[in-house]
Amino acid sequence: MRDSRLSRTAAALRVRWRALQERGEAGMATAEYAIGTLAAVGFAGLLLVILRSEQVRSMLLGIVQSALSVGG
Repeated sequence: MRDSRLSRTAAALRVRWRALQERGEAGMATAEYAIGTLAAVGFAGLLLVILRSEQVRSMLLGIVQSALSVGG
């Protein structure tokens, strides 16, 4: 009786294992979310530093003023 149940369990585990292997990775794990979030925060911080510089601010202001003056 025990061998029969063990055999059925092993067969079920093999079927489940094959199904998991065929499925592949469908998404990100928690650690990958954390790394992605940190990268996004770092990129946002870099953009903030760049956009706060006077050179970039004056360049963007010039672009906006030029775009607004074209229509009028």
